[in-house]
Amino acid sequence: MPAGPPGCVNDSSLPTCYDESSGHLAVIIIPSLLALSTVLVVALIFYSLYKNQNRVQRSVTHFINAQQSVSTIETCGHTPKFRTALGPWEIPEDCVLGEVKFWQKGRYGPICKGLLKNSNGTSSSVVVKCLRDGTNQPEAKEFVGWVQFHATVCKHDNVVRMLCCQTKRLPMYMVLEACSPGNLLHFLWTLRNRNSNTADPFSEMSVFLVAKQVAAGLDYLMSNHRLVHGDVAARNVLIGPGLSARMSGLGLAFSGRRVYSALKHRAAEVPLKWKAPERVLVQLSIDRSDVWSFGILLYELITLGSPPYPELEPLDVLPKLQGSYRMERPENCGVPLYDLMRYCWMWSFKDRPTFSSIIKLLESSIHRAATEAICVPEVMDMWEYNRQAGLL
Repeated sequence: MPAGPPGCVNDSSLPTCYDESSGHLAVIIIPSLLALSTVLVVALIFYSLYKNQNRVQRSVTHFINAQQSVSTIETCGHTPKFRTALGPWEIPEDCVLGEVKFWQKGRYGPICKGLLKNSNGTSSSVVVKCLRDGTNQPEAKEFVGWVQFHATVCKHDNVVRMLCCQTKRLPMYMVLEACSPGNLLHFLWTLRNRNSNTADPFSEMSVFLVAKQVAAGLDYLMSNHRLVHGDVAARNVLIGPGLSARMSGLGLAFSGRRVYSALKHRAAEVPLKWKAPERVLVQLSIDRSDVWSFGILLYELITLGSPPYPELEPLDVLPKLQGSYRMERPENCGVPLYDLMRYCWMWSFKDRPTFSSIIKLLESSIHRAATEAICVPEVMDMWEYNRQAGLL
């Protein structure tokens, strides 16, 4: 039998011959294409991050550069025209916002941190919530309503305070007091795996002190303004010097004054593990719903920021609660504090205490609270926390 041409296999079972040169070419081209596509994907990711960073920086730069703008709402043709009752709250001419730096994105625009400097030379740390550039009239009107809400409601020692605002000229913003160390949940995490012999130990008595202040702020919102907070959690409490506590995160309380559909949309943002059963089942949100969430906050405090129901998936919590399941008493938690948690977690909202009653219960039991530092050796893993809390 005659030999076939070089590079071919003389086998009648194969429909075509294999060309060695094409095989070598494929070995070179395919990896090259894969490498090129990988480079392109990485380049696109970096380009997207670069554009996003520039967009945020432009918003902050616009805010800083426009602080001295003299174009008022009444005179700017392209700016929404409406009058406000915020005259006494407008930032004085002798006050200056300095060292303004972007912090995070907000509902209406960038949220910045900075210093409010007075004419006498004193300065204080502040949080500045800005209205994004190029906003339409309905959103600008809503932002001014948001500012007016703070001016009306935030007049209690245990609710975050507004210091001043700017609504008569661009850019529009409101200035809130800043607290240090700040976010209560993050503060609790810093206490983990810490030497228990520190000068100011965070103990069960500390839990009572913080909880009493939170309850006072929530009682004020309901008693004076008929407001349900709607998102009671450690992440929405600000902690200051001497364990002073202020409620923040009033977005749902503000939405509660508006149309039901908007409130329902905002309520869906609250993680399931903090919601009272009636909020999950029939979207009913009342002051006793806040009481249920307050019980979860007590659990967060005594565990130094552990997520509630760590052994359950979020969708499994309600069926377990319907079967009378409640979280067990945490370590470091005394009987009176745990009894209060259980009282807050009564299935029927009618059986739960009011915040005025909670304050009295905390005052009557604080002498029984332990004064030793709460010890939680595990450092918080953020990914694991978000997974267990249902925030992913």
